[in-house]
Amino acid sequence: MVTRITAKKPVLTPNSERMSKVDTAWLRMDSPSNLMMIVGVWIIKPGVRYKAVSERIEERFLKYPRFGQRVAQDLTGATWVTDEAFDIAHHVVIETLPKVPKAQEQQALQDRLAELAVQPLDMNYPLWQFHLVEHYQGGSALMVRMHHCIADGIALIAVTHSMVDGGIAPPLRPIRESHLDGLEGAEEWIANTLIKPLTGAAVRALDEAGNQAVNALGLLVEPKKGAEKVIEKGLAGSLELAKLAYQVLRDGAALALMPDDSPTRLKGTPGTRKRVAWCQPIPLDEVKAVGRALNCSLNDVLLSCVAGAIGGYLRAFGDEVAGKEIRAMVPVNLRPLDEAYKLGNRFGLAPVVLPIGIENPLERVYEVRRRMGELKGSTQPLLTFGLLALAGVLNKSAQDAMLSLFSKKTTAVMTNVPGPREKLKFCGATLEQNMAWVPQSGTVGLGVSILSYGGGVQFGVISDSTLCPEPQQIIDLFEPEFNKLTLLTLMLPWGEES
Repeated sequence: MVTRITAKKPVLTPNSERMSKVDTAWLRMDSPSNLMMIVGVWIIKPGVRYKAVSERIEERFLKYPRFGQRVAQDLTGATWVTDEAFDIAHHVVIETLPKVPKAQEQQALQDRLAELAVQPLDMNYPLWQFHLVEHYQGGSALMVRMHHCIADGIALIAVTHSMVDGGIAPPLRPIRESHLDGLEGAEEWIANTLIKPLTGAAVRALDEAGNQAVNALGLLVEPKKGAEKVIEKGLAGSLELAKLAYQVLRDGAALALMPDDSPTRLKGTPGTRKRVAWCQPIPLDEVKAVGRALNCSLNDVLLSCVAGAIGGYLRAFGDEVAGKEIRAMVPVNLRPLDEAYKLGNRFGLAPVVLPIGIENPLERVYEVRRRMGELKGSTQPLLTFGLLALAGVLNKSAQDAMLSLFSKKTTAVMTNVPGPREKLKFCGATLEQNMAWVPQSGTVGLGVSILSYGGGVQFGVISDSTLCPEPQQIIDLFEPEFNKLTLLTLMLPWGEES
């Protein structure tokens, strides 16, 4: 659908709000190969009905004004405008899957979700839709599509989980996009419970650190002026700022000089079709036990299994993977979790290089642990956030040219989101499984999602059908890779330190 772009910046009214530059960058990042939509699916048992789902969305979801607003674009950006003709029937729709044997129902659901992932949302309406399959494997399936310009994954998880039975409602004060609140690590997501608020002093300290890092981004644009500023500040006794500026320069250079990752069949020119696959959950306690035994984090274990599964997938085609590695861009949250209800995008990206060429699971997990350790304290997520803000100021062609430098050096986008330990309820039924994928951009053709929920860890892949036509083949290797790592862990000599 062609979106009309007005020549003049619209006049703001009480029913409109200017879109932030970062969100504008995400709005304009759509391409025929990769739409900037977050897609997900809930598996719910017993089944729920359309009327109950529509009423729940109206009662909870629409408490957030953003979901009643459409986008109006102009030559300088975009504006959120209230949709005066809003109709819930356009946003909550019934889906009927083809009649297939029970064993093929999951494949039918995956095929439909893949089709929806390449269908653009209508810009004449608010940019989200829920698709309800009332009858699916003895329950129901609720698929969701939301444009990334609305919010990032952490915020949307907070919003969608406010819809569950007993879910936390958004604050009553008007929700406006805030400035950068500072860098917070991706901590355990606590849904449907109270999140311990940060103290005002901590927020101010994080805010100052974030602002200093973003200001230091100017060093990359005006190095002479930036260097003089650092010297001046250093002479004035601001040693911490000088250290931060050095860190920013080092991390900025690392981003700018990123080498290409290894060429594999997963890289190339994507088409316009997607495939989706996921596995059954692996017990979370088992993953944690392996991590404790190896003195590795949960993240290290899971990323190592992902690398092993991708490496095994390529070897199955006869590809040589020894010594090869692929780069995955991993979103890093940049806001306090007690403000996760706020919309807009407040995250940066950290490049994680996965050693897909290491076959030995123990050797691979320790290499992943080493690489993840090197990323601690990096300002790269703040720098990529700043680059996205800069992209939102440029025209679309310049934005595409700048961001393509990253996609050419990247094979996958990967998320690892900790979810609630207990299974949630929705309209009186149990939310049994919960999967979501963030979009890929440019020429990136692979998206990997790891989500812990309800005592299990679930692994999912969304792929371009040209570059990876059967992502289920990657999925099917994930649990065997974990089992091999578990077996080798049990075989380690007792008392020997890792």
